Amino acid sequence: MTRYARTLTRWLALALLAGLTSCGPSSPDVTLRVLASPELADLAPLLGRLKDDTGVELDMEYKATADLAGQPPASGTSPYDLAWLASDRSFLLRLRDSGRTARSESTPIMRSPVVVGLTPALAATLRSRVPGGRLSWADIADAAADGTVRFGMADPRSSDTGRAALVGVATAAAGTGGALREDDVSCDRLRGFRSGQTLTAGSSRALLDTYADHQGEANALIAHESELLSLNATDRLSAPLTIVYPEDGMVLSDFPLLLLNSAEHSAYAKVVTWLLRDDVQLELMRRTWRRPVAPDVRPLEPLRAAVGNALSFPDRLSTVERLVADYGDPTRPTTDQVVFLLDFSTSMRGDRIAQLRAAFAGLSGADPTSTGKFARFYRGERLTVVRFGGRVLDETTVTVRGDGDLRTLRKVVAADGFDDSTAVWSALDRGYRIAADAVRDDPERPLSIVLMTDGRSNAGLGYEQFERHYDRLDAGARAVATFPVHFGEADAAALEKAAEATGGRMVDADRSSLSDAFKEIRGCL
Repeated sequence: MTRYARTLTRWLALALLAGLTSCGPSSPDVTLRVLASPELADLAPLLGRLKDDTGVELDMEYKATADLAGQPPASGTSPYDLAWLASDRSFLLRLRDSGRTARSESTPIMRSPVVVGLTPALAATLRSRVPGGRLSWADIADAAADGTVRFGMADPRSSDTGRAALVGVATAAAGTGGALREDDVSCDRLRGFRSGQTLTAGSSRALLDTYADHQGEANALIAHESELLSLNATDRLSAPLTIVYPEDGMVLSDFPLLLLNSAEHSAYAKVVTWLLRDDVQLELMRRTWRRPVAPDVRPLEPLRAAVGNALSFPDRLSTVERLVADYGDPTRPTTDQVVFLLDFSTSMRGDRIAQLRAAFAGLSGADPTSTGKFARFYRGERLTVVRFGGRVLDETTVTVRGDGDLRTLRKVVAADGFDDSTAVWSALDRGYRIAADAVRDDPERPLSIVLMTDGRSNAGLGYEQFERHYDRLDAGARAVATFPVHFGEADAAALEKAAEATGGRMVDADRSSLSDAFKEIRGCL
């Protein structure tokens, strides 16, 4: 039975209960304290009618966070009788992790998918890039990485809406077709997407106010469909936002009302029964632009767009917490640095160097696949390319500000200078000297090393010598992980050893392609 079928069954049961209780003597008025999501403040005009019809007054406090952080998980210990959230998924996961066997009673009241609002000009630009004009989260991430999309999104650390948006884009990036698992977020594929965020707020309601007051700072908003429609209905925008329903799926919020104090079950049942009445559902829809859950209420025309693929929410709190932690503070810019150590020994000539150049072209924006769009280089990223043979052949560093910087990197990789020897560990030693300088200059900037080789080391330092040099580094430089790409006749055991010693992991390009190996590693940096 689906959640919405269960909702209908619960609704009928509550209606029966309400009918039975209404046959007896009228009960005195009751006031319930409700901890609510800030975006539900638009319900205030209806609450007086609720009290008149049911005798139940809701004392709303619009300060709920994504998982009701700070609220005790045990029933009866909260100062609130009810909670009303955009989604109870994170809260229920927290209850399960706390050892609670009985879940709080929860009834979905309205629905709204988390979607993307684009300025009309941006919508036209992005749709012109995509066959059929049907945009996906991958397209948004790709455009964010190249600086075209500058978006606002509520902080997923505190906001249900921001968290649902993050889960949606991360699920699309994982590309598994199912709910996110711990393995899916052990490699962060959202850096390019995150580089496009220019506005945030602690709640989606505050975010919409911020955007309306600073429209020049962003050209996209990620929020509930209902919020974007409500904003479009005001006179606060220079032009209404074009609403995009990403092709790779959306997370659907159902705005559940939760019973926290079981002693107030009778009053809770009255409130839920009233909220699910057809006339009330129609009024909720008209006032808030949220979709009705009552099956007999026909959605208004703007709400008839198909939701499409409703993405599943993770089933483990640790997965959600890891995802939110990896995304970090959205007020801080993404400025990662990656050092690429690329083998240009003579064995790389021909098809192998062609694969390497194609991989770099893909990372520079030429890869049209979903994984390519999530893995690409992004604005603000600092990239160093070291070509080596039996010695360092050349070294180039750019901070990506536009296509010119990416062309510079492609020219480095397009160079035809090769060397007869392969000094793998000398090259890695050089990578850590670059890392040590970078960490000293900017200790807050995340940094990783990618080492690609197709042969065994036959020149320069031996592995033990490299290890001694590595052990003498400062702690900050030693914390930099190396991600080796095994290719051709490279020594897999030695590369695995280096990855394990430095906290990285090896990817075998021979099992797929050099392009896929680089994309996989990009997600783990």
